[in-house]
Amino acid sequence: MIPEPALRPRGARGPGVELCHTARLFVDGGDLVLRTRGRTVRHPVGAAGIARAVFVDAAGADAERMGPTIPGSWGQIQFQDRDGALIGSFDVEDWLPESPVLPKRAVRGEELLRVTGITDLLKAAGIPLHRVQDRDDPLVAAGSRTAGGGSFRPGGSLGSGRSLGPGGDFPSWYWWTRLVAGGVWFAAISVVILSGSRSPWLILLTAIAAFVGPVARLVLRARTRTRLRRHDPVVRARIEAAPAPGSGATVRFCRDTGIRVQDRDLVLCFVGGQECWFPLAGPHALTSLVLVRDRAGAATGVEICGPGGHVRAVLPWPLWFGGPGGAEGWSRLRGATGLTVSERRLSGRTPWPKQQVLGAQPLPESGRAARRTARFPSTIAGLSSTAVMALGAFFSVSLGLSIEDAHPAAGTTAITLGALGGLLQATPYAVHQLRSRLHLDRPAPEQNATEHAV
Repeated sequence: MIPEPALRPRGARGPGVELCHTARLFVDGGDLVLRTRGRTVRHPVGAAGIARAVFVDAAGADAERMGPTIPGSWGQIQFQDRDGALIGSFDVEDWLPESPVLPKRAVRGEELLRVTGITDLLKAAGIPLHRVQDRDDPLVAAGSRTAGGGSFRPGGSLGSGRSLGPGGDFPSWYWWTRLVAGGVWFAAISVVILSGSRSPWLILLTAIAAFVGPVARLVLRARTRTRLRRHDPVVRARIEAAPAPGSGATVRFCRDTGIRVQDRDLVLCFVGGQECWFPLAGPHALTSLVLVRDRAGAATGVEICGPGGHVRAVLPWPLWFGGPGGAEGWSRLRGATGLTVSERRLSGRTPWPKQQVLGAQPLPESGRAARRTARFPSTIAGLSSTAVMALGAFFSVSLGLSIEDAHPAAGTTAITLGALGGLLQATPYAVHQLRSRLHLDRPAPEQNATEHAV
């Protein structure tokens, strides 16, 4: 069993949910231990290893890519030896479960370290902490002072030290497969186009390399589904959302949204399969549930609070507990978590919640937004990756047709691979769209019961 305090990774969906299950940063036997997908790394603490931690409390510049801009780092923790050399580092938001839905730098400074559990982790390890607010500060390890901010890949680190982040959402085998296949395809298609060659072996190589991408994505989908189904934690209670009639809940919302109260974690599940894990044990565990009422006394929602009363997530009452079975769900949540329960009443026209926080908007704004949210995640390249795979399938078919008369076997093979590659890309997308439009994104069946009062 992993000792507490242990850091939990950012919320994720698809292949990244596996990181929520496995990735932890903790202290064991005098070592700082990183456990993530398929590996465990230990770093000794003390004179022969990590001698100090430096919190670089400065926002990183946004990183550019082919597609939407990637937000920069909220800040970074560097672990250094006694000479100031970088041993390892991580972006702080990578170990904040709710960070994917928060505005950039929504939590910062000492509060950020406290809610993530970093403060308690460093205290348990006996690692002194230094805080700086300038990346050019002398305490920042050489080689990372001029770095622009967040790493290009999630979980990466700045400078030359080892990454102590939870890792990327996609496993390394998938990255390497796509990278190698993409490199081979680009080199082969460049020769074909620039030289005008119609060599059958070169066209076959192009078709095979293009076919690898869709196959790898299909394998990743199957592997992800299998591994998530096999995950079988000890669960004290499962609380399903009980939306009130007229609340706007969809079939997808009722299927995906819920809470798992496990032995040491509270897991919030949202539309699209995203999971966020919060500790129920250790010094940085959740501390309380607050039932919020409006001026008239009607239940508005529930705040899930951590150390210092910081609101980690909210549960809007009409969507979670407003319908049939909602009162029972609220009672089970209180009993299973064992958290302190209190109430507070809003005054005047105070909005709730006051700031953007996890769970504030559990329903996507539209069916289109829901389909985008629930779609299988794309890589860092975004739509560019899909476009390249589609282009690869097109070239396979067109080049195969150009040599089919002179080299029928090679031409037919290239055409077949191109057609199959296109089909492997189009089928999951078409199924997702049709199933969503015809069933999942339609309103949930109306329940013949009035809203529950508490």
